[in-house]
Amino acid sequence: MKSTKKWMMSGLMALIVLAMVGCGSNKETAGSGNAAVEKIMFASDASYAPMEYMDTDTIKGFDIDFIKAVMEEAGMDYEVTNTGWDTMLSSVKQGTEYQAGLSSVSITDERKETYDYSIPYFESTNMIMVKEGSDIKNALDLKDKIVAVQGATTADDLMSGIMGVDNGNLKRFDSNAVALMELNAGGADAVVADIAIVREYIKNNPDQKFTGIVDKENFGSEYYGILYPKGSELKAKLDPAIKTVLENGKYAEIYKTWFGEEPNTDNLLNAQ
Repeated sequence: MKSTKKWMMSGLMALIVLAMVGCGSNKETAGSGNAAVEKIMFASDASYAPMEYMDTDTIKGFDIDFIKAVMEEAGMDYEVTNTGWDTMLSSVKQGTEYQAGLSSVSITDERKETYDYSIPYFESTNMIMVKEGSDIKNALDLKDKIVAVQGATTADDLMSGIMGVDNGNLKRFDSNAVALMELNAGGADAVVADIAIVREYIKNNPDQKFTGIVDKENFGSEYYGILYPKGSELKAKLDPAIKTVLENGKYAEIYKTWFGEEPNTDNLLNAQ
């Protein structure tokens, strides 16, 4: 009996060793050296055409093509998930399920208190959208009007400053898409949103007779960055890749595809 038990124990130990070796080899195959490949999860609010939007069940847009070029340059695996704006902000702050946010997020001093950012990758400004024939000519004309914005955005901040944060005529919605619908339905006199979103909407809906107003005096330039949790190691990993994409012509290629013109990459590089 002793010899039989000894043989059985030896066989069991051999099986355990083989299983451990097998697991080790799978991990090495999937990773670089002995480390498994880490997939970086990006949260996004895919309602910002042409920056990021849903095409059936696929996220498309400028930001999506941009991050593909960046992650290829960095040699990192990744995935972008449509979560909605508020969920993106809260989940990236926690940094567990999602390690970064990619959703036309303007870099602001207030947000820097809670998040880290990549170097800037897109220059923007807010734009006013009104019906053709409107008497609104600039941002200050909006003070006594009904204005629709997406809540917790720089448009919200700007119009809160002009109209008053508790002004009942400042309508805040969960997305720009709903804010634009409110204007189209006659529930608002104007929408304030990022210039790329407003221009895309006007281009795609010529029958609705909307026009866009740029007010550089009251709405200055803003810069988008990738959003990270405070203290994230991703910034140091992705900033060099972003800089390379900005400098090697790939960024200009993507920009021209979506906007039909050359970007001012000097402004972006100088804003770093």
